[in-house]
Amino acid sequence: MGGYQFMIANDVFRGRFRNSYEKPEPIVPEKVEGYTIDLHSINHVFKKGHKIMVQIQSSWFPIIDRNPQKYIPNIFEAKETDFIKATQKIFRSLQYPTHIELSVIQ
Repeated sequence: MGGYQFMIANDVFRGRFRNSYEKPEPIVPEKVEGYTIDLHSINHVFKKGHKIMVQIQSSWFPIIDRNPQKYIPNIFEAKETDFIKATQKIFRSLQYPTHIELSVIQ
């Protein structure tokens, strides 16, 4: 089964809520932000040779509603002109160490 991929989590996390669900904030272009994504109670066995893939995307349309890529107080009220192109960057350096933390149970 080499190359087989199995989705173990498929949560949608809107960046506007990265600091608070009560006070959404726009994402500032070129500003490095920290995101903590909690996979809740997902337990999975990763055996020797398994690999982990993380996908970062700004839209999962048509599975999830369209993302205008522009801060709109309510995306369901976005006009066609609000939908713009976006580029996602993942920073990984000594200063910005992108990482994944996994709990290990023996």
